[in-house]
Amino acid sequence: MTGWRATLAAVLWQPSGAAGIAIVALQLLIALAAPLIVPHDPASQDAAAILQPPSLTHLFGTDRLGRDVFSRTLLGGREAMLISTLSTLFAMAWGAVLGIIVALTGGRLDAAVMRVVDAMVAVPWILLVMLFVAALGSSTVALIPLLGFSYGLAVVYLARSAALDFVTRDFVLAAQVRGESRWTIALKEILPNIRDSLAVQAAMQWSWIFLAVSSLSFLGMGVAPPTPDWGQMISDARGIMRSAPWTVIWPMIFLSSLIIGVNLAVDAWAKALGVGRSGRVPHA
Repeated sequence: MTGWRATLAAVLWQPSGAAGIAIVALQLLIALAAPLIVPHDPASQDAAAILQPPSLTHLFGTDRLGRDVFSRTLLGGREAMLISTLSTLFAMAWGAVLGIIVALTGGRLDAAVMRVVDAMVAVPWILLVMLFVAALGSSTVALIPLLGFSYGLAVVYLARSAALDFVTRDFVLAAQVRGESRWTIALKEILPNIRDSLAVQAAMQWSWIFLAVSSLSFLGMGVAPPTPDWGQMISDARGIMRSAPWTVIWPMIFLSSLIIGVNLAVDAWAKALGVGRSGRVPHA
């Protein structure tokens, strides 16, 4: 706990880190409290209130179906945040374990696994995910493993590269001489030493996956209506941006500010830990 407090203090000491954490904390607070504070049902349509500008009744105006933009904006990040968090946990879990194990094993297994990973990375993630979404649907249950698998490929590279710096260290060789299994060495000897690199990578992955979820929603393949989503709201407002700019401005502000906040916080966190944005500890 002392280490975490010291790291947090180092992050907050940096202006960019303090700003990033403040933005992210505010967004999380809004997402958690939104169901209790929204003034209107986000799915309720009112034909008499279509495309009304901001007012005391509708603080952010209404959209082309008469839905309250304020309520939809406050709730618009919840589903994407949930999908991003669970997908990131899945990506980090399988990617880190596989990367460490192949680094420890080496030889043919390492070569074979990395060739498969290379082949998968060569396919643009959007095409891979869209293919599976078209086949399996865009439910939350389907998106989490799809995004977790797609973004876990980068984690394999990072974990393997970071683990290779330790597999020949004396404490790892001593564990092998004692007859400890690869799983035990991976979890007790390697993982604690690359934890900071993986933590920074996880935060970066979260922001990338969040953007991916929003992009899929923009394309109509992400969060399914009537659940509000910022990407979906921006897509719905494409044709009326000039006549009703309030329908697109607010979800864009919330979406972009969250991503900016996460990146500011990650940059400061990486500096506090002495880890590069690539997740690697810089060599002296």
